[in-house]
Amino acid sequence: MLNHKHHALALAISLALLAGPALADDAKPAARPLTAVTPERLAKGTADDSGWVMYGGSYDNGRYSPLADINKANVKNLAPAWIFQTGIAGQLEAAPIVADGVLYLTAAFNNVYALDAKSGETLWHYEHQMPSDLRICCGPTNRGVAISGNTLYMATLDARLVALNRADGKVLWNVVLDDYKNGHSATGAPLVVKDVVIIGSAGGEYGARGFIDAYDLKTGKRVWRRYTVPSAGEKGVETWAGDSWKTGGGPPWNTGTYDAKTNLLLWPTGNPSPDWNGDSRLGDNLYTNSLLALDPASGELKWHFQFTPHDVWDYDATNGVVVGDIDIDGKSQHVVMQANRNGYVYVLDAATGKFLKGSQYTERLNWSKGLDANGRPQVDEKYVPMAGGNPEFICPGNVGGNNGSYTYAYSPQSRTLFIPLVESCGKMEKETSVFVNGTPFWGGGPGVTEGEDQSSWGTVTAIEPITGKIKWRYKDEYPMVGGALVTGGGLVFTGNQTGYALALDETSGEVLWKFQTGSAVRGQPVTWKMDGRQYVALTSGGGGIAVSIIGQPVLDTPGSALVVFALPATK
Repeated sequence: MLNHKHHALALAISLALLAGPALADDAKPAARPLTAVTPERLAKGTADDSGWVMYGGSYDNGRYSPLADINKANVKNLAPAWIFQTGIAGQLEAAPIVADGVLYLTAAFNNVYALDAKSGETLWHYEHQMPSDLRICCGPTNRGVAISGNTLYMATLDARLVALNRADGKVLWNVVLDDYKNGHSATGAPLVVKDVVIIGSAGGEYGARGFIDAYDLKTGKRVWRRYTVPSAGEKGVETWAGDSWKTGGGPPWNTGTYDAKTNLLLWPTGNPSPDWNGDSRLGDNLYTNSLLALDPASGELKWHFQFTPHDVWDYDATNGVVVGDIDIDGKSQHVVMQANRNGYVYVLDAATGKFLKGSQYTERLNWSKGLDANGRPQVDEKYVPMAGGNPEFICPGNVGGNNGSYTYAYSPQSRTLFIPLVESCGKMEKETSVFVNGTPFWGGGPGVTEGEDQSSWGTVTAIEPITGKIKWRYKDEYPMVGGALVTGGGLVFTGNQTGYALALDETSGEVLWKFQTGSAVRGQPVTWKMDGRQYVALTSGGGGIAVSIIGQPVLDTPGSALVVFALPATK
């Protein structure tokens, strides 16, 4: 395995040569004409196949495209159309945004690139300037921008929200979400709904109280804030012992979903603080590890569902949520679905949050004996973190299952979720932790993790959420930490930690195509069509989490790249 790094570097060099030399400042490509991205255009999502206009593709967050030009029969001919090297260390986890023939990519440390979506040529580059004393737990990642009108919106590691002119990258406004010195940051892609842009905070590892904010698109003025942990006198605070709510965490650090049918903003929240020791915060700890249904105009809480009450396993519930219509007992029902980090897939009524169905999607799960009629897990006390670490492995480990850092896809045709995941268990450790503002507040850690005996791996799991039926599992040597995309061509696109971009058969999970990108795949694949040609983009770089999960080296190059694929052009 030690030769993988050299292999990856050689491949990265080769890809850079394929991509061609960088343009000199006096040889910048001509700017493409831009058309304002209207609310109507955002509402179309991937039904308008000329772009990819939001993190999840469409407001339903299903990461599905009806495009079928690339399909099971011809995907074997897929090849790079162009490659863009960022030259920036740190994981490249973003989902690119594509509109009017321009691709907008964010890289680590809050860099934004505008690239010609057909050629890969750089149109402009913006780098957000940050302090040297950031409080971030899990790498300098950024998961993408939101777009509206002729403006891009990016959240930053120093807890700001920045609006950029999409034509030239110039700053239109820059507002502070909260003080980064208190542990606040932001890594998720914002979401535009009507006339506001919405972002969730990060920083629960520092005991920072989580919040979801909405800002006016034009001025950057805050319209509303919804804290994810209630304060004194508010409903739910009784689920926190004493004043533990003050350092309760619950960061909603990933991107939420907008359900146009119910006019609800559906935003998942993270774990309580401290992570592995709940002694000081006895109770269910609302509204952590929950799904919050909010009025997008006011932030008013309409309903909530808590996946893991009193979480002591670090089972963030920040995984994306998908809305759709599913037949239940012969009747179509509008639902919201989530593959949770705790190992269960949940199906809820989208209008009320009522629990409808829950099923295990990981191969191993022992911390809970099952879900009751209301969806509450029946905890097995044998697998609650202990001082010095548990004698037996807890499954899944603290990274999942599926982790909110990487996405899954949902096909409305086959009504199937396609979930990249980590199949790993750990002996989590509980420790005493004292809160000090601006410092980690964990109360323990993941402890010893499986790996040396090769008992950890990754899969892409295809599951029917309403029946719990596992249709197939694609098994990979290492944990899967890249996102997924499913298309009308019957393909599931993803990537693995040995550097391969993959296309799987949606029906069987068979690998129909692969391409070595040169580094571990961490990003979210997207697709679009322009000038009569379908493109698929996938990011790689910045290494993976398998180094810490399984104790063996994996591809880990210092830079990162966006690889854009297409079928050979026809005359």
